[in-house]
Amino acid sequence: MGENLSSGADGMVRCPWPGGHDDYLAYHDHEWGRPVVDDVRLFEKVCLEGFQAGLSWLTILRKRENFRAAFAGFDPEVVSRFGSSDVERLLGDAGIVRHRGKIQSTINNAGRALDLAAEFGSLAAYLWGFEPAGQLRTASGELPSTTAESTALSRDLKCRGWSFVGPTTIYALMQAMGMANDHLSDCAFHDVVERERSALVRPSPKGGPS
Repeated sequence: MGENLSSGADGMVRCPWPGGHDDYLAYHDHEWGRPVVDDVRLFEKVCLEGFQAGLSWLTILRKRENFRAAFAGFDPEVVSRFGSSDVERLLGDAGIVRHRGKIQSTINNAGRALDLAAEFGSLAAYLWGFEPAGQLRTASGELPSTTAESTALSRDLKCRGWSFVGPTTIYALMQAMGMANDHLSDCAFHDVVERERSALVRPSPKGGPS
């Protein structure tokens, strides 16, 4: 067993970060790294990665259903119309992370997501245009916290009016949405994810080649 791998009670070899938490294991096995092209789910991932800043992902994962209820399923059409009364409602919701800046950012970013969908045909087409090429682990096998691609995407999003989208947050998004496959090579789910990525038809920007 390599030092960067763990073997669960089911005998499967995995990346070490889920530990023994059932909900974290389910996220690792069935979501993390699986390619996503649905705009609502992508917007949710951007928002939750922003809420995660300064906190553990497990904290956010365990509040995810509360977030979905509070933010109308992360439908950007709906969230973009939230007003000051919604901000106050959300600040009073103990089921989510009650951070005014992150709440206001989510509402703002919903409008910006609609702008991107109008320009590129979908939020997915825009985001997948920044997909990294090749393996991103260092020679020692360490994962980077940022990459040139996440820095470029972060910069472009900020120029378009987004907030809470720093390079580290954006690289976490890239990992979560399958833009990068950062399961360890001997993890039981590395090849599963890679097959899904290989079969994926990347969304094309509006007016681009199909």
